[in-house]
Amino acid sequence: MLTGEYQHNMDPKGRVTMPSKFREDLGDKFYVCKGLDGCLFVLSCAQWDKLVEKVSAIPLAQGKGIQRYFFSGAAQVEPDKQGRILIPPKLRQHAGLEKDVTVIGAAVRAEIWDTARWEAYTESQTDENIEESMALLDF
Repeated sequence: MLTGEYQHNMDPKGRVTMPSKFREDLGDKFYVCKGLDGCLFVLSCAQWDKLVEKVSAIPLAQGKGIQRYFFSGAAQVEPDKQGRILIPPKLRQHAGLEKDVTVIGAAVRAEIWDTARWEAYTESQTDENIEESMALLDF
C-alpha cells in the first residue's frame, strides 16, 4: 500500500526521485499519466492493467474521452540507480511541475504534485468534504 508524503526537487532534466518505499510497491517499471485535480498518477503495471481493462470495457462512444485523457500522454518509466524517473514534458506541463514536487501515496497509486498546488488542494479540503466521501464507505 502506498502511503505518506515526500518532498523532492525536480532537476532541470525533469527527473523526480520516487521514494524507495514506493519503488518497492511499484516495481522496476511503472506508469505515469495525467491525474485528477492537477496532479500525475503513478501506477504499478498491475494497477495500470486494471485501469486499461476497466476503461476498455466502456463502449467507445462513451469511453473515448477517458481513454484519450489517461492514455495519450502516459509513459512507462523505469527508475535510474538514484531512484529518479524522467517525467515527459507534456506531463510536467499538465501538473505544473517546475521544481518543488510532492509525491504522495494514495493507497493503490502514488501522485506527483507541484508542492504549491498540493498545499492549496489540502487547504481546500474541509471536514464536510471528507465526511461526504466517508458516507460512501459507510465508515
